[in-house]
Amino acid sequence: MRPSSLLLVLALAVPATAAERPCDLLITGGKVVDGTGAPWFRADLCVTDGWITSLQAPGRLASRAAERTIDATQLVVAPGFIDLLGQSEYAVLVDPRAASKITQGITTEITGEGQSIAPADERQIAEGDDIWKRYGVRPDWTDLEGYFRALQRARPAINLGTMVGAGGIRDLVVGKENRPATAPELVEMETLVDTAMRQGAFGLSTSLQYVPGRYASTAEIVALAKVAAKYGGVYFTHQRSEQREIDASMDEVMTIAREAGIPTNIWHLKTACRENWGRMPEMLQRIAAARAAGLDVAANQYPWPAAANSLVANLPPWAQEGGTEPTLARLRDPATRAKIKAAMRSSDPSWENQFRCAGGAAGVQVAGVFAPEVAAASGKTIADLAQERGVDPEDALFDLLIADHLNTSNILFIMDDGDVDAALASPLVAFCTDSPASATDGKLAEPGSHPRGWGSAARILGHYVRERRLLTLEEAVRKMTSFPAARAGLKSRGILRPGMRADLVLFDPETVGTRATYTDPNHYADGIPYVAVNGQLVVDNGKITSARPGVVLRGPGYRQ
Repeated sequence: MRPSSLLLVLALAVPATAAERPCDLLITGGKVVDGTGAPWFRADLCVTDGWITSLQAPGRLASRAAERTIDATQLVVAPGFIDLLGQSEYAVLVDPRAASKITQGITTEITGEGQSIAPADERQIAEGDDIWKRYGVRPDWTDLEGYFRALQRARPAINLGTMVGAGGIRDLVVGKENRPATAPELVEMETLVDTAMRQGAFGLSTSLQYVPGRYASTAEIVALAKVAAKYGGVYFTHQRSEQREIDASMDEVMTIAREAGIPTNIWHLKTACRENWGRMPEMLQRIAAARAAGLDVAANQYPWPAAANSLVANLPPWAQEGGTEPTLARLRDPATRAKIKAAMRSSDPSWENQFRCAGGAAGVQVAGVFAPEVAAASGKTIADLAQERGVDPEDALFDLLIADHLNTSNILFIMDDGDVDAALASPLVAFCTDSPASATDGKLAEPGSHPRGWGSAARILGHYVRERRLLTLEEAVRKMTSFPAARAGLKSRGILRPGMRADLVLFDPETVGTRATYTDPNHYADGIPYVAVNGQLVVDNGKITSARPGVVLRGPGYRQ
């Protein structure tokens, strides 16, 4: 049975005048996969003023005037794909085209994983100076309202909404100290969540595996989630453990969902580390059991067996306490450095040892780097770097972090293909990329990213639907459209129906796919010739257009 949330009718009324006007865009003869999971059908579709105004049997709109007509006889017509965990909040300010997203059919993104772009203070903004200087963009905002104004000025090609990150709020109020929040601090944090919800956040997010979110108690998260729930918001989490403590972590997810009374989504669900391989069906059953008990819980995933994050996350949490400069000082101090190395080699269950989880240095691949002097490290494993320099792998990792001012990202080979298959096949797991927008040209044209940011949607359609038949076409589209829309609370997107926003993707089911790989990721998706955002073509006959029709999406608590 489909999740109950998908049974909601999301259509809006179409004004009669709109239904009678000429089409701005008329798509004829397409194989319509409407996003609900229902079987495909042939139809013509009319778009007016950014809305779907008519969906009729082929030929029924033949007499309708249209500014632009696309013959979609050989194509599938689907709702624009919704990335339930993007990371493009900064990227679209640097390059509003969101090229790697729109070329794989992504028209909407929800972002803000634990450390949302706002609220923030000058200290937090200053900590990102390396990034701002590199890309020529520096925040002129401290709250979400200010960020949304900056986003509107940038005019992105995609629609974007955000969560408010509990980790960022903790950092703002408590700092990166490993201690409980005081009662006055918790009140201040609740006030910040309240303000963010009224400014348009979709809900509360956590990233509990990483500092400073790792320092927050379950009770602290429940208190903040209750504030989001008051406004009809959701709770999205990178749970505290995807590895050794995954059972306790899943218990915590359910506790927060139950005690806060809030719809909950587990971001990029995984069973990481070899000792957990094969356990995905068990985790999925726990989600199903929670739903049967009345909790509104689901998950999302990207279609790759390798994760990605910051290279500094390979260090134990105590080594990261206090932020960038204290961490660098520890790495430079021989005695502390030796202590960190010993911790990374240990089987200490008190922290998520990603280095060990990846099987050591050979399973950790350098992705993006910032400092020009270490640019050659991109694409190499830590084992490669250690061998080149004749040092221990941990020392190679530490030296790279120092040289790159902790800005390095990495790819971690920590998952099993069978577990990824199980998650993708589940009707309770939606789609995400967990990546920012990139491009093959311009300021974001850099080596060293994860292929998930370039071709996840196309990989699902090509590899998992066409080649392996793990999913039906209709179910794959549902998991990338109406299901993420329902999880985020997007009421006018995700389904092809009159009265819905005209976010559209047209793809060739025989050729859609991706050429992006771990070592050569920077390739746009294949087989997706047309993409429309709010009725305007952002990809036209395979080419990125100059249109930037994306809008700021605001959550249910928004008060103008």
